[in-house]
Amino acid sequence: MARVNSFEELNAWKKSRKFNLELYKVTNNKYFDYDFDFRRQLRRASISVSSNIAEGFERHTDKEFIYFLYISKGSAGEIRSQLYLALDLEYITKQEFIKLHAKITDISKMISGLISYLEKSKKK
Repeated sequence: MARVNSFEELNAWKKSRKFNLELYKVTNNKYFDYDFDFRRQLRRASISVSSNIAEGFERHTDKEFIYFLYISKGSAGEIRSQLYLALDLEYITKQEFIKLHAKITDISKMISGLISYLEKSKKK
């Protein structure tokens, strides 16, 4: 892996940033307008993914970075769970669900890969 100088260079952060924007657009509808607590929770979890990648990176130790990556990964799981509820409540369409679920799953896998890389590099 090439030397990374800022969290903005990390693909997981870049994709989570784009995901935030998409999620904000999808949750900006009449159904979420009436269930603003659910919209707020879903958006907060989304922001948590990118924010914890950034915060962990800025700590400048692998141990702390890994810790924050796990928090970020947990938030990605929370989003996946909440997307099912949004689908079940018919707040989002099946197409929106499939698209968002695939994207957050991909981000979660990227975070897992980063965790694995960092944990292996600690053992050397």
